[in-house]
Amino acid sequence: MPFVTTSDGTEIFYKDWGSGRPVVFSHGWPLNSDSWEGQMLFLAEHGYRCVAHDRRGHGRSAQVWDGNDMDHYADDLAAVIDALDLREATLVGFSTGGGEVARYIGRHGTGRVVQAALVSAVPPFMLRTDDNPGGVPIEQFDEARANSLADRAQFYRDLADGPFYGNNRPGASVSQGVRDFFWLQGMQSGHKNAYDSIAAYSATDFRDDLAAFDVPTLVIHGEDDQIVPLEVGGRASAGLIKEAELKVYPGAPHGLTDTHKDRLNEDLLEFLNSYKS
Repeated sequence: MPFVTTSDGTEIFYKDWGSGRPVVFSHGWPLNSDSWEGQMLFLAEHGYRCVAHDRRGHGRSAQVWDGNDMDHYADDLAAVIDALDLREATLVGFSTGGGEVARYIGRHGTGRVVQAALVSAVPPFMLRTDDNPGGVPIEQFDEARANSLADRAQFYRDLADGPFYGNNRPGASVSQGVRDFFWLQGMQSGHKNAYDSIAAYSATDFRDDLAAFDVPTLVIHGEDDQIVPLEVGGRASAGLIKEAELKVYPGAPHGLTDTHKDRLNEDLLEFLNSYKS
């Protein structure tokens, strides 16, 4: 299997599908690159080279003890991009992966990047603080940590069966397969890696990173996102990124990469095709 070894010796697994201008995907918590396969297959069939890696501690990447934070996540992404010598890339980040993309641009710039897309993403800053009063109370993340320690298998099941895909809403119909696939990916993550990542996605301030965006950026967010509320995530990010385009999917949940796969695929393809070298 293909791996890149980072500067601290961590082995990062990646997928590399298709050929053409590169699209680089960063996945959500507690998932792995398999969560992007619907988008990768579609875009690879439309002439793009699709690359996605498993975040350290997730999927097939090494379950290292240290470095489960956004700086390391961004540097790991840079290691993959550099090792494959990707240029004129579009970075696409979902949920926690959106934070990874933002921190990558903040730390590494856009020398290899021509577009960015944030999908149901955690930036600019999830946690409620004195200077971020509209954020999510820390008690919600403390509860996630407690549930992870008590019975993470059931916790992941409850997320998939409930708010992640909006399956707790009247009339919702999310297949058992989709929900099982979430659980399977979650259980492939390292326990400590996934636990530490709760702090990484919730308590990292990306506002300065978003200010560094100088490429066309598409922000997509679900109107009924119960994990990263629209006003906390997508709408706030679009307001901080110069000339960002915001697309709000009416009634869509957090996991819209699956529930609204066809619409997302078409929106990403249109965005990718808008780039003229």
